[in-house]
Amino acid sequence: MASEREDFNLSGPLHLNVVDWTNAHHRRSVAASLVQGVYILERDRQLKREGPEALANPWWEFFHFQLFRKLVDDVDSSIFGAIYEFKPSTSYSTHLLDESPRYVIAFRGTVTKPDSLSRDIELDLHIIRNGLHETSRFEIGIQAVRNVVATVGESNVWLAGHSLGAAMALLAGKTMAQTGIIIQAFLFNSPFFSAPIERIKDKRVKHGLRIAGSVITAGLAFAAAAKKNHQNSRSVDPFAALSAWIPSLFVNPADHICSEYIGYFEHRKKMDDIGIGAIERLATKNSIAGLIMSAMGKESEPLHLIPSANLTVNLIPSQDFKEAHGIHQWWRPDLEVQSNLYKY
Repeated sequence: MASEREDFNLSGPLHLNVVDWTNAHHRRSVAASLVQGVYILERDRQLKREGPEALANPWWEFFHFQLFRKLVDDVDSSIFGAIYEFKPSTSYSTHLLDESPRYVIAFRGTVTKPDSLSRDIELDLHIIRNGLHETSRFEIGIQAVRNVVATVGESNVWLAGHSLGAAMALLAGKTMAQTGIIIQAFLFNSPFFSAPIERIKDKRVKHGLRIAGSVITAGLAFAAAAKKNHQNSRSVDPFAALSAWIPSLFVNPADHICSEYIGYFEHRKKMDDIGIGAIERLATKNSIAGLIMSAMGKESEPLHLIPSANLTVNLIPSQDFKEAHGIHQWWRPDLEVQSNLYKY
């Protein structure tokens, strides 16, 4: 039986009957809806909803998109992503189409149903150990991104994802940016796995812990870099190639899976303000776990470490974790947000 949240006519952003692609709220709402479309595609598959019983189509057709291709996992045959092609009607005003994409590649998050749960949880664990790039699902996803970009150009493509899907989109965006290809990305509740410092209410304690962590991380990173230089090993700073890529991150402070992004970027500015920004610039592109792995001879680049972002925080209090982590919040017509641009 379908839930109300799966039905576009009951839960979708019906207020966006005309999309102004220059409007940040409109772009965010459409991107989130297309991600929701992938979730419903998978639920339609699991529940064998076909034809008029299928619920997925309105999530993209309402915005004049067509389903170009489904992205299917080779392990469990679940639908984890979709490529949408924008087909605006002739009645669209030309100025409203400014900044619109031609294609959107969207990835869903974990579906807590038996048909896909075990595979999704396996991939969640790969994120924790920084191994998502080694999975066949990511390989399918990144190949789809490369093919679309090669066909229509990077400026005509958007990436979008939620939770596990946001991690997929983030890794795809980082991978492309490292080759100089910059793709606009909408990342909803993207995982940031670390100690939950952002949940500490006392600002002095929170700031003190962040400074201590930065000093330790920077010290380890400096020692590791010095060892490499001593061994005459040439290394490339991945942040240098990524600094021009500015993904849009959407975070809820009550969602412990993604809330650390708030402190990650705010702390960088605070360290600059007190005159020790150089320490933070070294710390922010490293993690203690990654440095330890490197010392053991295992290369590890934490997925969540990114140099720049347009960070949008939902200011509306959430009733519980499910609401704070959900995709539906991002197209609410009454959404109150605070956005900040952070450049490395």
